[in-house]
Amino acid sequence: MDLSASDSSKNVALDTLDYKYYLPLFFDGLTETGHPLNFFAAQGIHEMLEKGGPRILPVIPQLIIPIKKAMNTRNYAVMCSTLRVLKRLVVSGEKVGEALVPYFRQILPIFNVFHGKSSTGDVVSRQRGDNLKELIRETLELFEHHRGIGALQHIKRVVPTYP
Repeated sequence: MDLSASDSSKNVALDTLDYKYYLPLFFDGLTETGHPLNFFAAQGIHEMLEKGGPRILPVIPQLIIPIKKAMNTRNYAVMCSTLRVLKRLVVSGEKVGEALVPYFRQILPIFNVFHGKSSTGDVVSRQRGDNLKELIRETLELFEHHRGIGALQHIKRVVPTYP
């Protein structure tokens, strides 16, 4: 993982990382709002999800609390970043979407709060082009598309305004 181009001693091969330790650690960093910590968290997650394959699925239960914590900050930038990560997570490995279904009751209630609202947010996120409502819709669509049995019913139970 190359998080710092200026220091080659920090390069670590992704296949040697303990996903059960590092992936939840990076997900916990989603709540960070200051640079460079938010960058390190996002970059670490991106690289691990890109190369993780079957190592991601067993770690799903440890990711739920950091996901819920990040979404419950109600910080527009943090929520948008978390939703982008969730979109990547769902497509990162086989059956990852199905593995998330039992946790919908924990991670989707905050989606319901913001799904029906008009797009509001801080200036930085708006300048980036982030639209929280649109990101929620896209994430829910991915959840539905990569679902297990009964995923749509679970989504509609928690987010009744979802089509």
